[in-house]
Amino acid sequence: MNNKYTKIGLSALCGSLASISAANAGAIDVTGSALATYTTLSNQVTGNPIGMATGLTFTGNGELDGGQTFSVVIAHTNKNAYSSAGISLNTNSAGTFKLSSAEGSAGIGGYDDNMPTAWEEVWDTGITTRANFQKGVGSTTNLSWKSPKIAGSTFQIAYAPDNDGSSNVKKATSGAVSNRFGAGWDAVLDTGTENGGINLFIGGSRTELARSRPGAGDLSGDHEEAVVGLQFKFGPIALGGQVSGERLRTVAVNTAEYYGNSSWGIAFNVNDSLSVSYSEARHLMTKTHKQNVDTTGNNNSGD
Repeated sequence: MNNKYTKIGLSALCGSLASISAANAGAIDVTGSALATYTTLSNQVTGNPIGMATGLTFTGNGELDGGQTFSVVIAHTNKNAYSSAGISLNTNSAGTFKLSSAEGSAGIGGYDDNMPTAWEEVWDTGITTRANFQKGVGSTTNLSWKSPKIAGSTFQIAYAPDNDGSSNVKKATSGAVSNRFGAGWDAVLDTGTENGGINLFIGGSRTELARSRPGAGDLSGDHEEAVVGLQFKFGPIALGGQVSGERLRTVAVNTAEYYGNSSWGIAFNVNDSLSVSYSEARHLMTKTHKQNVDTTGNNNSGD
């Protein structure tokens, strides 16, 4: 299966809407945004290609006695009652620690499609693309650490005790969401020139999979994902491309075994309030088409 998506984006930022503060307790800023799009999807009927979205983001920050800073972000995207949240602790010299329930906020989830664009990714325009993008532990409430920037480079690791794709709220656990996935780890290296003219990122993710049957060994291995991309900036123009892949290690015939994605984009920043861009993304999926059953009754699958 091979799909191609095309998007032309135009964005305008509304700027700061309000600021609420309390003595010795930090401050909360509210920002808003509006998006208008014109989207086409190859080989599918899309109807009216004109779309729009609005959203609000609440951002708080403050400083501790030792000089460390903290921040909290709560996003309400496109009229959602509650979208995501994150709490960060920025240390003086040991990097940033973060607890997040925001999809794509940590690990390779923040690089699933990181190409230059006026607003969001080419596929995030309200059309069902059936694409699968590599998120690692970024779709699950996770803990992450990001190193301080050294010579234009940062290193990040992220961890989810149960990478089940859930975002826990109100001090709750996720419960028995999935008995297939276990703990997951992501690692990302983001490097480039000090002025941001060149940016290279490479990351990988590994999630433990449950055993194929009670009492049997692990017949499938771990769930694996990876991403790599490169960007260039020339004044107001940004250009980049990236590829990503995922191995699910499924055991059932005619189910997805591999996903692959590629994307590229170019953006022109007209001024601080207006930018235009053009981007494309391709999606590939392969399925398991052969299944073997060993003498113990354990399922072994292959391509």
